[in-house]
Amino acid sequence: MDINQFLKENRRFENVVGMVWREPAPRVVCADGFSMSVQVSSGSYCTPRIDDADFYSEAEITLPSEVEPLIMEFAERADRPTFTVYGYVPVSIIDEVIAKHGGFRIED
Repeated sequence: MDINQFLKENRRFENVVGMVWREPAPRVVCADGFSMSVQVSSGSYCTPRIDDADFYSEAEITLPSEVEPLIMEFAERADRPTFTVYGYVPVSIIDEVIAKHGGFRIED
């Protein structure tokens, strides 16, 4: 599975006061315990910046569980690497991070 498949499988929408918006995706948890939030929506730092794309070329990462060198160049606040936003991260890099940490954790 890659990040686009994960985001597509976890795509949920909610109607709030007549407006439909994409609910946040669950945290990505890797086999070795590394985790991060990866979000795509009209309000996220992603490409395309819409709620319901079938494919995203860039996505937003927030709150990685530990410092991850592969994404540091995208950090909004490099001095707070586990408490910052990483905008417009290419999905190829996100997939590389997930692979580096053993892939998605599979729950029994």
